[in-house]
Amino acid sequence: MAYTGHVSPGGPADVRELPALTITKVAVDPEMSNNCYLLRCTATGDQLLVDAAAEPATLLPLVGDGGLVAVVTTHQHWDHHRALAEVVAATGADVVAGAPDADAITEQTGVAVTRRVGDGDTVTVGDCTLEVIAIAGHTPGSVALRYTDPDGHDHLFTGDSLFPGGVGATFGDSAAFAQLIDEVEHKVFDRLGDDTWFYPGHGDDGRLGDERPHVAEWRERGW
Repeated sequence: MAYTGHVSPGGPADVRELPALTITKVAVDPEMSNNCYLLRCTATGDQLLVDAAAEPATLLPLVGDGGLVAVVTTHQHWDHHRALAEVVAATGADVVAGAPDADAITEQTGVAVTRRVGDGDTVTVGDCTLEVIAIAGHTPGSVALRYTDPDGHDHLFTGDSLFPGGVGATFGDSAAFAQLIDEVEHKVFDRLGDDTWFYPGHGDDGRLGDERPHVAEWRERGW
């Protein structure tokens, strides 16, 4: 079955096979419906998890015997790291997060962030390299991860910074919204092409070309 990116808590994972990377998307927690993404290098079998959001009983069977080289937490909000302690205890994975959010993640989870990353840093999983794009606004240390496949197509894991239909919530903070919309426009839309597929922290995936015509509308409405 072709990948759609549509998953629901309690339902099956959706799997996308890229030339060098397999993406397994699963939704956890019926209330929050967080997306978690297991990335597997097809050449080496190494695996990385984007957001150990909840339900270790769901996530660890997906990881299986392959283990994890790292868990990347996209930002400090509680709903994105509730399974972090159990996943790391079971796998020994490195814990990666944006530097401005790292202390909060450690305080909330009891798990030390072993690698603090910033804009332009890279995270590897086997032979595949992910570029860190720091996108402040939703939280100070939110990060997105860009993967460019061998065919030249970009794939972007955006956490809660970008969704189909708009940027992430800034909870009435106009300065944070201005920062977020600026960073999404300049670091994402100005750099990446229309065929870039993006994978958010909740809900369905999107394509930059479908969202690009609406960025000015988002800025005008203020959310």
